Amino acid sequence: MTKRFLLVAGNIGAGKTTLTGRVATRLGWDAGYETVSTNPFLADFYEDMKQWSFHLQVYFLGDRAAQHRKLADQPRSAIIDRSIYEDAHIFARALHAMDNMTDREFFAYRRVYEQVVDSLPVPDLLLYLEASVPVLLDRIQSRGREIESGISADYLSLLNTYYHEWLSGFDMCPVLTVPADNLNFVTNDGHIAIIIDRIQQKLAGKDTVVFPPELQNGE
Repeated sequence: MTKRFLLVAGNIGAGKTTLTGRVATRLGWDAGYETVSTNPFLADFYEDMKQWSFHLQVYFLGDRAAQHRKLADQPRSAIIDRSIYEDAHIFARALHAMDNMTDREFFAYRRVYEQVVDSLPVPDLLLYLEASVPVLLDRIQSRGREIESGISADYLSLLNTYYHEWLSGFDMCPVLTVPADNLNFVTNDGHIAIIIDRIQQKLAGKDTVVFPPELQNGE
């Protein structure tokens, strides 16, 4: 079978981790997940974002680059629940816009990021989980993570804006936009089958991939 390497992108609460696990299980692929419990800067970051944002982003950059290369270079197909590209184009950008990273820190980070990304293997497909702010807030509240308790609608809206701007110019690989508001990644096997079918269509080279109207966001 052809080796495939996929990345999942999407706002906080969009369902990246759940979808990654379901797709990996159904297709027999390896899955890579964001490291949270072993991140040495995360607790400090939530205590003082202005002090620790640069440190956190540099750590994520190294950690994600190592994971990306490892799973891209192995012979088995793999899917990762967040792309390294989002760190710079979405989250570091937001931290800079909110004055939690200085101009010097942000430009230094971006310079290193560009060098790192240029050396990484290109993915076969990027899955973007598109979700509205009310749905994101509901999912964040439902999972009840203490570190996410301060996430606001305004912040999620800012990130959604950055996602749309980033993807409008993204041409590194094909992108499959998944309408995440009405798709049940947790228990609905039919929905997972639809997503996998659309993934396979994209990997086969189909330009336009359509989801059923009743599953489109806003329906």
